[in-house]
Amino acid sequence: LKLYINVSSYYSPHGLGFWTDRSAVHEAAAQGRAVQLQKLIENGASVNIVAVDSITPLHEACIQGQTQCVKLLLDAGAHVDARNIDSSTPLCDACAAGSLECVKLLLEHGATVNPPLFTFSPLHEACMGGNSKCVQLMIDEGAFMEAQDCHFGTPLHVACARQQLDCVKVLLNAGANVNAAKLHETALHHAAKVKNLELIELLVDFGGNVFARDNLGKKPIQYTRAGSAPALRLEFYESTPLSLQRLCRTAFRNAFGKRVLGVLTQLGLPNRIICFLAYLPAPPLELFQS
Repeated sequence: LKLYINVSSYYSPHGLGFWTDRSAVHEAAAQGRAVQLQKLIENGASVNIVAVDSITPLHEACIQGQTQCVKLLLDAGAHVDARNIDSSTPLCDACAAGSLECVKLLLEHGATVNPPLFTFSPLHEACMGGNSKCVQLMIDEGAFMEAQDCHFGTPLHVACARQQLDCVKVLLNAGANVNAAKLHETALHHAAKVKNLELIELLVDFGGNVFARDNLGKKPIQYTRAGSAPALRLEFYESTPLSLQRLCRTAFRNAFGKRVLGVLTQLGLPNRIICFLAYLPAPPLELFQS
């Protein structure tokens, strides 16, 4: 055992090669040294060698957004869904890094969009890092928007807790449940906790329930400072009924979810009304010209 520790390399029982502190393959992948990595692969180095924290060279390349190295590793047979000690896959790391090209490469090689994880899914990671393009791509690939991790809850919870407004917009426009709860805590509770007025307004606009109570029995307003802009806005929402226009928009969203735009375009409504009901900022005329 002492010998194995000294040379810092012994066989992994998970069939992923050999355990090591950090191999030359790891170093080359992390630092984007593609030529060196190619030579190591040609000389027989294992692309699935794992470090003591179960990180593979593919994890390293994805964490650093090294697209060329990711491609080399995948083409050489790297396990696309390898798990590290935290159970994260390379796709989780690529989403966290916001590397859209790495994400696309992993998906092309069959990466699992919804791996069975107890912690963050790839979509959670993209929201955590504020990578709205990765968020959109993952949703397009079928990522579960209502998946819950063991910390925050859904990807929408994560995006609100980290004040990633663009990601919140992508999720809501894609049909994420604005009132999904973890321990009765909604995205609006998170927005109130971080005192983000724009988030609060956006969530309420999509039907966020200002009267929802968490496991402590608190409403979102109770996480704001009295007299502050977020508190005053939530107080207004609590005391003032939503307009008929906004109620109609929420009803359409709840009824049709991601299909709302397709449904609305079949109703013969004016473009301005369609854009309002579909939460579009301005009439995209090309959508309605046929």
